[in-house]
Amino acid sequence: MLHKDTRADSDRGLSVALTHVLTIGITTILIAMLLVSGSAMLDSETERSTQTALETVGERLAGEIDNVDRIADEDGDDETVTLVAEHPQTVANSGYTVELQPESDCDGPLIDESSPCLELSAHDTDVTVYVPVRIDADVSDDQNPVSGGTIEIEYIDDGDDGTIELTEADR
Repeated sequence: MLHKDTRADSDRGLSVALTHVLTIGITTILIAMLLVSGSAMLDSETERSTQTALETVGERLAGEIDNVDRIADEDGDDETVTLVAEHPQTVANSGYTVELQPESDCDGPLIDESSPCLELSAHDTDVTVYVPVRIDADVSDDQNPVSGGTIEIEYIDDGDDGTIELTEADR
């Protein structure tokens, strides 16, 4: 009888240790799954907020470009019209660039290929947004992307429809 009690005690000790190991293993797997799914959700939310912020900046900038074009049309005597526009330097903790594109280079759901557009691209995320711009002027052929922040919009009268250029403003 003494032998039976000893064996029962050792089985019971093994059962408690096995339960602890299984509990720790299952808990570790559940925590890892939560971290992975939370990381994926955070990435998608970051992309969505970056896209929304770029669209907002693009729409504001498109309105400012339209204003420069209208001022140039109304006052045909001026050779140049310049507007300095203040925008955030970053969106969703990411720097971005803005480029005024001709009709042929525009792509997106709101673009109808009959007018130029703004292409806004974030640096840290793979997000690019196209915003249509309604102007009578032409887009400069030697246009370079400008960084977000203070942007200078310039209309240059070239004797025809004129051209619009975006440049980084001197700070």
